[in-house]
Amino acid sequence: MENFSSFRRRLRYEYPLAYNLVLIAAIILAIAITAHVVMHVATRHGVRRRVPDFSGVSLFEAQRMARRSDLRLQINDSLFVPAYEGGIVLDQLPQGGVEVKPGRTVYITINSFRQKMVPVPYVADRSLRQAKNMLEIAGLEIGELIYRNDMATNYVLDEYLGKQRITPTSRIEAEMGSGVTLHVGVQPGHRTTVVPQVIGLSLKDAKSRLWELGLNVGKIAFDDGINLLNQKDARVYMQSPVAERHASLGAKVSLQLTLDARKVAVRLKEAEELADEAFRERLQRMEEELGTAAAAPKPETEKPAPAPAEDHAGFFD
Repeated sequence: MENFSSFRRRLRYEYPLAYNLVLIAAIILAIAITAHVVMHVATRHGVRRRVPDFSGVSLFEAQRMARRSDLRLQINDSLFVPAYEGGIVLDQLPQGGVEVKPGRTVYITINSFRQKMVPVPYVADRSLRQAKNMLEIAGLEIGELIYRNDMATNYVLDEYLGKQRITPTSRIEAEMGSGVTLHVGVQPGHRTTVVPQVIGLSLKDAKSRLWELGLNVGKIAFDDGINLLNQKDARVYMQSPVAERHASLGAKVSLQLTLDARKVAVRLKEAEELADEAFRERLQRMEEELGTAAAAPKPETEKPAPAPAEDHAGFFD
């Protein structure tokens, strides 16, 4: 120990530069070791927790389970599913069974005690597209499109929530997701539209696309395994009528949805082929109609009656 002390004194006074460099290196090394130890303790390196499955339990019970597992809960969203009690956990992220570090926040979706009420906007005296957008922003949707003769096509004439007519001064609320009936104008002779391709779209996007073109949503069928929680991930894989066919304004289009991406891809390819065929048939009919109209003989105009012959003999007499 004395030898080390004498060496340190001699190094300090005889070689001050080397002494300072060694001192600085020792301080840096000590700081690095301290930081590593602190980070190791703070992050609990190597310590893992298995996330419990909170689905189907009450919020109070989920919080108790989270504390026991050294995790934190945060409500990220809420839905209203009538089949479950209010306050029940419906979904979570990360999912149950995943290993995470202690203190990790688990985001949960709970079931509301009642459906949220939203004000119904007045959308009459606007185009159908504007009315649809306003309803969607308000958290509502179109329940049914009813067409009436009018001077303007796809112009909203009246709006109803059930049997109650909505006016500019109405102060009516409805459950989020409720459908509003719109009475829409149509010019005589303009009562058809073309069915769009909605295969591959979510139910929400498919509905929106149909409403934009003046069509109603018909029967909706779901494959096994689809529920209110994963419905947003389902995609349309069958529709009737198929795309590119003529349909009357207000006609219904039936949809079937699945969670199987491969099924959607196969059906989409088939649907695109059918749509191309329908488009060519429609184009051919239009060309035939135009050709028939051009080839039709024009009605002959009446020739002017010949002027009566003048009696020249009597004139010169």
